[in-house]
Amino acid sequence: MPHTFLFQPGVWSGAGTFWTEDGKALSAEIHTEISHRADCWLLAGSLRVLCSPHVEFVNNYFVEPPAPDALTTRFTSENSAIGKLKGSFSIVGPSIVSLYRCEGGPGYYGTEHLLQVDANHYEACGVLLLDGRRLSSWRVALRRHS
Repeated sequence: MPHTFLFQPGVWSGAGTFWTEDGKALSAEIHTEISHRADCWLLAGSLRVLCSPHVEFVNNYFVEPPAPDALTTRFTSENSAIGKLKGSFSIVGPSIVSLYRCEGGPGYYGTEHLLQVDANHYEACGVLLLDGRRLSSWRVALRRHS
């Protein structure tokens, strides 16, 4: 089944769990809008942690459109909490794996794994680290809106 998340324009949302550095589990909501332009694909997303007060992490990705039949593409991202990131998306069977690192500044880096359930559903989990120490992690179910 061809991938739909990232590879097709659309709006995705979902919910799941966000874990803090000390392992505290909190409810979270996610919203992502994907659009395709000739020069780049744009991914605008947010993860809202339902604590008191709410915390929202906002990411804006600029993705290089992959060459036909390519399994990996690169991106840059502006993250509201940690700054400018560079990374890649790679197709691994039914999964899209993202690896990223902070450009300059502190040693932030991480990964996110998106598993395709069907054309309209993915399960995503990820982790953000700083110099080898886990800062946060998350697991969410995503659903594409028509």
